[in-house]
Amino acid sequence: MKLGVLTVLFGGQPLEKALDYVKEAGLQAVEIGTGNYPGDAHCKLDAMLKSEDERKKFMDAIKSRGLEISALSCHGNALHPDKKFAEKSVDTLKKTIQLAKLLKVKTVIDFSGCPGEGPNATKPNWVTCPWPPDFLEILEWQWDKVAIPFWKDMAKYAADHGVRIAFEMHPGFIVYSPETLLRIRDACGKNIGANLDPSHLFWQGIDPIVAVRELGKAKAIFHIHMKDTKIDPINTAFTGVLDTKHYSDVQKRSWVFRTVGYGHGAEFWSNFISTLRAFGYDEYLSIEHEDGLMSINEGFMKAVRFLQGLILTEKPGAMWWA
Repeated sequence: MKLGVLTVLFGGQPLEKALDYVKEAGLQAVEIGTGNYPGDAHCKLDAMLKSEDERKKFMDAIKSRGLEISALSCHGNALHPDKKFAEKSVDTLKKTIQLAKLLKVKTVIDFSGCPGEGPNATKPNWVTCPWPPDFLEILEWQWDKVAIPFWKDMAKYAADHGVRIAFEMHPGFIVYSPETLLRIRDACGKNIGANLDPSHLFWQGIDPIVAVRELGKAKAIFHIHMKDTKIDPINTAFTGVLDTKHYSDVQKRSWVFRTVGYGHGAEFWSNFISTLRAFGYDEYLSIEHEDGLMSINEGFMKAVRFLQGLILTEKPGAMWWA
């Protein structure tokens, strides 16, 4: 396994300065944002696609520091009912896939997106319950008429470029759980898999270890985000997990994102990493920092130090004892 980071965290710094920082921290990989929600601070798609010199300069900056690219990330909403928003997300996704082929990066990360309640909607509509019956009708339309046809075509587009699409399972989008990830994979093909981020599973009550086992058996894990969630049992007992208060309202929220180790301890994370290897994933672990109680530097470095003691970096040896 190799430890990396989503460099959106360092979007305020020039690329080479950010890479120096990552290298000095002892990491081996970077995940680069190419637009949409992650922004494109370190990778301007049009310039990169147009110029071989720009691509060479970009890759030289990364490789000269002994780093690799784990994935290109363009999380957007290609199914958004606002056509301009959706078109921008789709355009960025297609260009990211094109660039991934040129850079020989095999994984592009995105959200599955979320349509509205019907053809005339203006805002996304994330369905969370089956009753009244209107909600199931919305969900059926979203999947059968919008999501499956779109992602079936996009999965083929990516495959034609030698690239695979990793969905980050995220509430607010139609793929938010291992079950919904496998549903869209079954419908659209094995070129769609998961960017598994435990932080989005914890607060839904999903066990990330079970998720790894089931997705691993399906060979559906393409990339990993290392981010934690702290559940506040008192607030959750009052609010429940569907908490819409702003992330900054730490005292009142039922859960908040934390740096790895500050929501769940080493026992969980060592089990998580070991289960990944046991069920077939032995690639990149990419740190994502969205901890409202820590600075960028402190949150990042605490995650690095914590994970460096847990990550499995060598291949298993022969079982001399068996």
